[in-house]
Amino acid sequence: MKKLLVYLKGYRTESILAPLFKMTEALLELFVPLVVAAIIDKGIGNGDTSYIIKMCLLMGGLALLGLTSSVTAQYFSAKAAIGFAEKLRHVLFRHIQSLSYSELDETGTSTLITRLTSDMNQVQNGVNLTLRLFLRSPFIVFGAMIMAFTIDTKAAMIFVGAIVLLSAVVFGIMMGCIPLYNKIQKKLDDVLGITRENLSGVRVIRAFCKENEEIEEFENTNNALTKLQKFTGKISALMNPLTFIIVNFAIIILIYTGAIEVYKGILTQGAVVALYNYMSQILVELIKLANLIISLTKAVACGNRIEAVLELEPSMRFPEEKINSNNTEYIIEIKNADLRYKNASDFSLSDINIRVKPGETVGIIGGTGSGKTSLVNIISRFYDVENGEVLFNGKNIKEYPSDQLRSCFGIVPQKAVLFKGTIRDNIKWGKKDATDEEINRALELSQSKEFVEKKENGLDYEIEQGGKNLSGGQRQRLTIARALVGNPKVLILDDSSSALDFATDAKLRKAVREMTPSPTVFIVSQRASSILYADKIIVLDDGRAVGLGTHDELLESCEIYREIYDSQFSREGKK
Repeated sequence: MKKLLVYLKGYRTESILAPLFKMTEALLELFVPLVVAAIIDKGIGNGDTSYIIKMCLLMGGLALLGLTSSVTAQYFSAKAAIGFAEKLRHVLFRHIQSLSYSELDETGTSTLITRLTSDMNQVQNGVNLTLRLFLRSPFIVFGAMIMAFTIDTKAAMIFVGAIVLLSAVVFGIMMGCIPLYNKIQKKLDDVLGITRENLSGVRVIRAFCKENEEIEEFENTNNALTKLQKFTGKISALMNPLTFIIVNFAIIILIYTGAIEVYKGILTQGAVVALYNYMSQILVELIKLANLIISLTKAVACGNRIEAVLELEPSMRFPEEKINSNNTEYIIEIKNADLRYKNASDFSLSDINIRVKPGETVGIIGGTGSGKTSLVNIISRFYDVENGEVLFNGKNIKEYPSDQLRSCFGIVPQKAVLFKGTIRDNIKWGKKDATDEEINRALELSQSKEFVEKKENGLDYEIEQGGKNLSGGQRQRLTIARALVGNPKVLILDDSSSALDFATDAKLRKAVREMTPSPTVFIVSQRASSILYADKIIVLDDGRAVGLGTHDELLESCEIYREIYDSQFSREGKK
């Protein structure tokens, strides 16, 4: 949590003025019992009405000054807390964007969302409360004790004993609650993760009639969170009654002692009332302090979780200076490459060796889990190989800056992802300065132009988050258009035509082949028909390349490819 405080640097003035004005308010509040004592002893005791009015006006002035100080302190503390949270959100979001797929896979999406939202709000609230109350409450507590010593030493010792007991209760409960709040936030991650999975996979859940099982799993996870929150709440709830008991016992002892001393003539009645007011102030402030500490323990726990994300070092580094790539015979070369995902026991890809010439079309096929997506992920450097190397235009792919590398690749992932905004805005993700002419060309190539023209407002048609107001085929074609608009040197289609009919798929492949300049195309597909006419086909099985060649060559030499082909085509339909 300490490392996060660096983002308060731009708000040093506000961070000083907020507690300063709050301390001014507290100081003014400490004078009020003395004014009340004076009214009782001198005004009421002597029947001096003018003195009473003068003291009441003084008390009103103290109240007005205190209110002004309080509002000013609130303004500065709110400004500092909101500015701090704004900076921290930007830094955290930017850092998350810099993490590689390996760190994102390990941390989990639901956890990152929780830390950007719930945890961040808790930290912001903690900073605000700290600037306003963290110094004020102890100042009032110890200030009231000191003021009590100025009135009567014997009575003041009651304050000392009460404060020691109250401190033991408050800090004891606080130390018990801190680890529990950490556990609560982790349980909240679990609930958010299940909720996110259910919302994104609602169609699959309904298709397989798994609603009741998912409801049961959610209830179990939610009940575990609720149970832990209740247990923590019970512990923290002890704070108020315990502090009330201690303070009220102290008040009883104080009044008893004060009454004896008033009888003996040692103390005045006004002094006893002042001592009682100081003890009441301590009670109120300790309750505030107790609630503040509970909020701070939550904020510290959440701050530590945010700090843990910021301390994650990206495993993938990109150089900053652009390099001049060589015009080699092969645009992509993979040499003896092995890929193992983080914390995995086995390799997902083993001993991969591939050479691809510029303009070639390469088909990648294999069973589920054979490593098809893993292969295109190392080509585009979403993951780094553990052994071997991947070359792009004759140079190791690790030597390219991120912007230069990404500008050369057009990538269409398995899941078509569109963002809330117009069709034009979504296509421009592929090239931010793309003209309408370039966008329309990309739509034609991706076989999207026809349905886009039928949409209301055409390119300005508003797409909902995730493309929910489009069909699966329309989403896939628009993601392909987004990849094509930048004229990439390498186009990767990762099973991106699964929702297209055979005729549209064939038109798409023909349009891509006829592009000028012709890109190097990698087509990952479950359909043998999509890669029949590729210049070369890679057959993967359990992370290994078991076949490499044209369609006709593989029918003769690769049993796995032959099985895939036979399962999709009748023997009479073979060519």
